[in-house]
Amino acid sequence: MDLLMTEEEVRFRDEVRTFLDVHLDEGLKRAERLNPSFLADPAIGLKWQAKLNDKGWAAPSWPKQYGGTGWTLAERYIFDQECERAGEPHFRGASIKMIAPVIMRYGNDAQKRFYLPRILSGEDVWAQGYSEPGSGSDLASLKTTAVLDGDHYIVNGSKIWSTLAHHATRMFALVRTADTGKKQEGITFILIDLKSPGVTIRPIRSICGTHEFNQVFFDDVQVPVSDRIGDEGEGWDIAKYLLEFERGGAFAGGVLRAMLARLHRLASEPLPDGRTMIDDPLFMARFAEIATDVDANDMLELSAMSKVQAGGNPGSVPSSTMKIERSRIRQSIAELAASILGPNALRWEEHRPLHELPEESEIDEERKLASAVYFNSRSQSIFGGSNEIQLEIIAKALLR
Repeated sequence: MDLLMTEEEVRFRDEVRTFLDVHLDEGLKRAERLNPSFLADPAIGLKWQAKLNDKGWAAPSWPKQYGGTGWTLAERYIFDQECERAGEPHFRGASIKMIAPVIMRYGNDAQKRFYLPRILSGEDVWAQGYSEPGSGSDLASLKTTAVLDGDHYIVNGSKIWSTLAHHATRMFALVRTADTGKKQEGITFILIDLKSPGVTIRPIRSICGTHEFNQVFFDDVQVPVSDRIGDEGEGWDIAKYLLEFERGGAFAGGVLRAMLARLHRLASEPLPDGRTMIDDPLFMARFAEIATDVDANDMLELSAMSKVQAGGNPGSVPSSTMKIERSRIRQSIAELAASILGPNALRWEEHRPLHELPEESEIDEERKLASAVYFNSRSQSIFGGSNEIQLEIIAKALLR
């Protein structure tokens, strides 16, 4: 790989920087800076997505025929790095990154025409309906049922840990349509309108006080057969395809570099005794080690994304490897930030809406967020399939 940018790529980088300077306002950047989660508040994320969509840049990973940019892999990488450097809100989650590739590959023409434009515009916001109480890592044991009744399925059961479902309009879900044969053979992939009668969404509060997760209940919910993706019993294969995009379907190096930059700012601030942590050789050795891991992760991501750029999918082993590395690096950065603040790193700060927070210096705001960021980082090695499960996937693939 030639790591030097061509003249065309330099011009593209400058175009991206100009766009960000004009459209990524201070309110959006502050909202992201004060966000302890891995996804932006939908009100913020959708505002930023609308600006990107007006420019035609909302879905860089999509094929051009569906509204993507048609960029080269290098241009996508440059765009990602510049957006993170500028401090964009992170909102390319379940909608753009996960369900869209599934609809493109497994959906019929009517589903593509209806859903993909609504995802780009933000008219539809999607939540994930995979895990259930008692069916997390052993996802194939799920019990939510969908019984065919004419041209509808009647859905009963519940899904748990559904990120931002309280803001979502729709959910893609795995349901059981048969109990015979292997557990995986009776699973079907459907799309559920969360405004349907019989849907109840209850919040799950995190230890840091944020409301990201939910449990969603289905009581005789009617889902049109036309909102089934693929055939009955094909859900397990579709689910595995989607998980490759969740775990490895986008660049994350920019996010990690932005976290490193915030960590360096925090380490540069004087301590009560006048020292700074960047003067501590042991601290800086650990910082350099993490930065090297971020570089290595970039190479993993570029390799996997080259497959997507060619019209394929990331692959199960690369996706699982990246998922493990991203979570490990994020947790390492959060732990190093906590070490700077000492006991204050775990000081309780009640999570409040952005408009209720007083204006403070950027560094003071980041200090107050340290405990929430630390606690939130612990979930990184669990959601999307725990790291232990990823190791199992890698082992089975390599030892088969």
